[in-house]
Amino acid sequence: MGYPTQELRLRQQMTLAPRLQQSVKLLQMSALEFTTAVEHALATNPFLEEPEEEQEGAQPGEATAAAPEAAFPSDEGAPEMPAPAAEADLPPPDAPAYSGDYPTRAAGDGGMDQAQWVCASLSMRQRLSAELGNYTLEPRDRLLAEFIVDALDDDGYLRTPLCGLCDNAPEDFDPPPEDAEWMTALRLVQQLDAPGLAARDLAECLTLQLAAATGADPAIRALALDIVREHLPRLAKNDCAGLRRLLGCTDDALREACALIRGLDPKPGTRYSAEAPAYVIPDVFVDKWQARWRVLPNRHAMPQARLHRTYADLFRRARLDDRSPMAQELQEARWLVRNVEQRYITIQRVAEAIVKRQQTFFEYGDVALRPLMLREVADDLDMHESTVSRATVGKYMVTPRGVFEFRHFFSRELATESGGSCSAAAVRALIKEMVDAEDPSMPLSDVALTQQLAASGILLARRTVSKYRGQLRVPPAELRRQH
Repeated sequence: MGYPTQELRLRQQMTLAPRLQQSVKLLQMSALEFTTAVEHALATNPFLEEPEEEQEGAQPGEATAAAPEAAFPSDEGAPEMPAPAAEADLPPPDAPAYSGDYPTRAAGDGGMDQAQWVCASLSMRQRLSAELGNYTLEPRDRLLAEFIVDALDDDGYLRTPLCGLCDNAPEDFDPPPEDAEWMTALRLVQQLDAPGLAARDLAECLTLQLAAATGADPAIRALALDIVREHLPRLAKNDCAGLRRLLGCTDDALREACALIRGLDPKPGTRYSAEAPAYVIPDVFVDKWQARWRVLPNRHAMPQARLHRTYADLFRRARLDDRSPMAQELQEARWLVRNVEQRYITIQRVAEAIVKRQQTFFEYGDVALRPLMLREVADDLDMHESTVSRATVGKYMVTPRGVFEFRHFFSRELATESGGSCSAAAVRALIKEMVDAEDPSMPLSDVALTQQLAASGILLARRTVSKYRGQLRVPPAELRRQH
């Protein structure tokens, strides 16, 4: 007869206060999601009201306001960010405004084709990188996970050996990562977004999906796991008799297990490319005025809310119980007003930091995009890296070169032969330029592209060049050849 035992366990857990939870939730929303959330709050909370357009002097804490415009000199060598230009030096914002519907051509858009405002949904790698931002990780662990995400094929598989993922950037790790570190990072990536991503073969892909299928019958799921781990070739041949003999199961159980397996997705990464395009609402505009790059908030896409002073005063005079539902709604209204304002300020500051560090991009395009990591901006702004991550996913800026998600400006650093560095995005831009300039009858192979990059001082492995070419959706040389 066993005796009951007592065990004391110590566990560390971080719990966010309700206001912080709301702040995090609002920050990671896109402009469209944010507008919908604020409009819902205005419609359901009696202590909130929308400010009238003519009201300019709202009291502090009552209405949200856009952060001040910031201008940056076009001189890329300037070490410090200058103070914002005087109000008289800046003309009123005349950038095109867009608050939801497909935009029409607006005055003052500089001839920009606003069809660029339509963009595809977030790619698989963008989604996974965004989810990584929600985890509190050490910089080394985050970098390992980012290497894995960057190496995924379009169908969601990781076909590059873990030990070879950082061959082209050994300086990023000192000491070199051990196998256990890679496996920990891999398990983290495998639990992001859709089950089955980052699998190294079909059996692992299906196993990950079955492990996540908690709604299935446990016995049937266990049987399906045995099949995908040990007997996939027999399942592919539809050898039901052999499976039944090896597994010792009934016909009905085998039939249900096979049906469960066939309902899984063997290529979970392809679902991201099949999503319909969406129209984006930009959060900021970037333009050049008097030799300075400046960041202008998209005021027309900024829903505002303020505390309804009349209702709030009536509630205080009524002296109702502080724990009443009305008191809770008043508290939530105050939180929303503050968090909405904080969201504007955070996005504006992150946009300014990006423009400050990527001025060469705005002058010359992708080929001049500098290496930039989230932690650099976080250090500049004295923010947590996860906060910067949330402020870059699903946030867009309209620039003279097109519409770009904030994430576009963050790219991994690659070493050059001269001891300098360049960004992975710049290398992709160079590869695109080389392919566009090639002789159609003698297209450049991946080896030739690698050699041309090496002649420019950029040393990469051929498989890395092949991966970047694939990310650009450029077919192999044999498929580009024109006779």
